[in-house]
Amino acid sequence: MTTKTQIKSAIVGYVKGTAYSKWRIGLTHDLAERKAYWGENKRQDMSSWHNWTADSLADAQEIENYFINEKGMKGGVGGDLSARKTVYVYIL
Repeated sequence: MTTKTQIKSAIVGYVKGTAYSKWRIGLTHDLAERKAYWGENKRQDMSSWHNWTADSLADAQEIENYFINEKGMKGGVGGDLSARKTVYVYIL
């Protein structure tokens, strides 16, 4: 698992030099399903996909909220996630 500070730093590193508004951030319990959703259903370019395993759902939600509300990334907060499952933070 990766701490929220490590995930935030990694995201800043990947986004560096581009506008945050060109990126999407999200949370999921199922990476394969999310990749299929964005790649096959929404026809997004998946070459920029990166993901991290968060230490907790609360940390993941804090990261997502920060990048959406403070940095202007695309995405939506909320969703049907359980604190009892592994939660991944992803960007594309």
